[in-house]
Amino acid sequence: MREVDLSKYNVRTDLVIDLVENQNIDKISYYNGIKISNLDLNKKDAKKLGKKPGFYTTIYFNDITDSTNYESVLTVLIKQLKKVFKESKIEKEASCMIIGLGNENSTADELGVKTAKKVVVTKHINDLVGNLEKGFRISTCFTPGVMGDTGIETSDVIESIIKVVKPDFIIVIDALASSNINNLLKTIQITNTGINPGSGVGNKRKELSMKVYNIPVIVIGVPTVVEASTIVSETLLSLQKYFKTNIKDKDFINVINELSEIDKKALIEEIIGYNLIVTPKDIDFIIAKLSNLIAEAINKTIHNISTKNT
Repeated sequence: MREVDLSKYNVRTDLVIDLVENQNIDKISYYNGIKISNLDLNKKDAKKLGKKPGFYTTIYFNDITDSTNYESVLTVLIKQLKKVFKESKIEKEASCMIIGLGNENSTADELGVKTAKKVVVTKHINDLVGNLEKGFRISTCFTPGVMGDTGIETSDVIESIIKVVKPDFIIVIDALASSNINNLLKTIQITNTGINPGSGVGNKRKELSMKVYNIPVIVIGVPTVVEASTIVSETLLSLQKYFKTNIKDKDFINVINELSEIDKKALIEEIIGYNLIVTPKDIDFIIAKLSNLIAEAINKTIHNISTKNT
């Protein structure tokens, strides 16, 4: 059997749930068919997983294009956001800055930008009038673009804005990468640990976190891309199960059985030659729905209002 150098192959994922599934270290609950995973990751487990310690919530859903499912996911997202606010000790009157990360010229990476355009901002009203109506808090919004366009590290741009605006906490929205195709566009991750933009696709940049800004940073992310080798690897796994059950000559399956999951992915990536980043064909439609959902959840959480968009 050919030998493959595995040192250059890493599991690229922004989802903590991709790394802890089947380990029974998260708490699972359900609401109207929506699965919710809550994980308070300690320092020891975080180090093993290569993630930061903190609170992680993952919301699983099948279809938000249906109005009933949309409302169920929205209810869960608002509830979980409030829970993360509580975990992060964010006060009821604390001012908020919403950051929409991503590239609006790339559909798979524009979730943050599209969401940011739909959130309600109020700081300019408070500055002009001197107060806000009951139920509103001071909020601002900013989309820093990508370093390839600006030439400036995204984290540094945000840090400069924070020094001027002085928000009490930040909400960041971004598109993520997953190592599990079943989680693609069907999960929402919320965490208070911050984020390294581009880390899921091997383009790790300076982090956005409480450590950098000295204020809470809550991140809302949805996996929109997966590596091609992951898809092929999962296809091989399905073939493996089929051969075990239906094929008498097991020479092929014996070879496959000898490979670990990372071996399979590494071999596939070598065969492909260049590992592609893949996204679903209906991503435009789903990103539009997800940006509406997340914006409405943010608006109803920080302002206690509803602003549906089409």
